[in-house]
Amino acid sequence: MSYTPQNIAELNVLMLFKSPSGLEGVKIHKTAEAAVISAAQHLHEGGFLTQVDGGYLTPLGIQAAEHAHSLYDMLNSGGNE
Repeated sequence: MSYTPQNIAELNVLMLFKSPSGLEGVKIHKTAEAAVISAAQHLHEGGFLTQVDGGYLTPLGIQAAEHAHSLYDMLNSGGNE
C-alpha cells in the first residue's frame, strides 16, 4: 500500500494550515495548481474543510492536520528521537 498522488496533494493542503488548531483558514486560489484545487475539493467533500476552496478545518480536519504535521515532523527529524 502506498500514498497516491491525490493523497500527497491532500497532505500538502493540510500542511498549509500552519497550526492545526482550526483557528487559521486558508484560501486556495483559482490560479493554484490543478492538483491543489482538486485536493481541497476532495478534502471538503470528505468533511475535512469548511469550504471547497479551503476555509477552515473541521474537527475531522483538525485531527487529520495534526497527524499530517506529526508525520512530517517524524519523517524530517533525521531519526533523532
